[in-house]
Amino acid sequence: MALESSRSAFERARRSVGGGVGSGLRAAMPPHPLFVREARGAHVWDLDGDRYVDYVMAWGPLVLGHGDPRVLSAVSEVATRMQVVGTGHPLEYLAAEAVLEAVPHGERLLWSNTGTEAVQVALRLARAATGRRRVLKFAKSYHGWHDTVYAGMAEDDCDRPATPGGAGQSASVLDDLVVARFNDVRLAERLLGEAVERDIAAVLVDPVMSNAGVEAPSPQFLSTLRTLCDRHGVVLVFDEVIAGFRIARGGAAEKYGVLPDLSVFGKAMAGGFTQSAVVGRSDLIDQVTSGVVHAGTFNANPIALAAVTATMRVLADHAVYEQLEGVSSEFEALVGAVLGSSPDFGSFNRVGSLLQYVPAGGATGLHGTSGLWAVILEGMLRQGFLFMPSGKVFLSTAHTTADVEATAEALDRLLRTL
Repeated sequence: MALESSRSAFERARRSVGGGVGSGLRAAMPPHPLFVREARGAHVWDLDGDRYVDYVMAWGPLVLGHGDPRVLSAVSEVATRMQVVGTGHPLEYLAAEAVLEAVPHGERLLWSNTGTEAVQVALRLARAATGRRRVLKFAKSYHGWHDTVYAGMAEDDCDRPATPGGAGQSASVLDDLVVARFNDVRLAERLLGEAVERDIAAVLVDPVMSNAGVEAPSPQFLSTLRTLCDRHGVVLVFDEVIAGFRIARGGAAEKYGVLPDLSVFGKAMAGGFTQSAVVGRSDLIDQVTSGVVHAGTFNANPIALAAVTATMRVLADHAVYEQLEGVSSEFEALVGAVLGSSPDFGSFNRVGSLLQYVPAGGATGLHGTSGLWAVILEGMLRQGFLFMPSGKVFLSTAHTTADVEATAEALDRLLRTL
């Protein structure tokens, strides 16, 4: 893998695009970001024409792989008739009905574009319903780049004033955050027991800590949050932008049997197109008819909703999740076994088709992971296997046993050189 054209493209991009990439963390790829010209199935081709097995999958949306013909056919048909129309159209309710049919607690939804936007909509609904202003989130958990939630990003940020996740953020909004620790039932009980005094409107939780190590909830954690929210008049919000429709058709509610008041979905819902939604109780959602503002020129655009409708139709087949689980368990077994050949190599956490590299004795986080991952990342790229700087691994129905076996063989070759 020469990577020369990508290096030149990155240098050119830096002269016109801030940081040289469309989203900041893409710049963390060593030796430099990969630039691609084509993507099909489980593979991408770079500007030099070299092919890579892709475990980035657009940072999560592509559960069906690149260019699934069922999604592209639906989008192409709509695109010839309309793009953005500024009026109602049938796909608004057809796509909504498909999503609500899949989600156990889905009574109504609101369309949005990105996960960051939809999280803000969900929190606005919670504040309006409760008359309170604060949000309880969990340390390390990422809920978008907005000032109001991009804070408390370190593991030891629990139960103390939230600190901003980056420069340029407004410090004035951080008083609205209360930061707990994921899977710490006792701390959640104490903080939510003071919900009235602390003015807590919502609990915002990623049920599997998708951006903070892919940590599954302990057996009682989510159910305890549900009980505490009911007891203290707090709205329970699941951030399922990454996990939703990836770990199960009905998301975390289906997988773990706990129904939140609202869920935020994105990524996998639209098969590679830009769309998000806030899904849940009708009384909360319907506040948009009585004073809660929800707007956006590109909300519910026909092309994206054609992709949602087609994707949800495919995901209604249980065999899709059997296939996802099969290839993901193969990856964990085969590639994980290579890592397991030495206690120094690390391991994987896995929830369904979402995995996270965990270094030996190290920690994971939104911006990357320690240990050998930087070496693995570049070494595998040079052998034709594309992974994410953060150590997350996304599988799709387009990945095959042959892809996984080749990945394990390449990793074994690489680790033998260390």
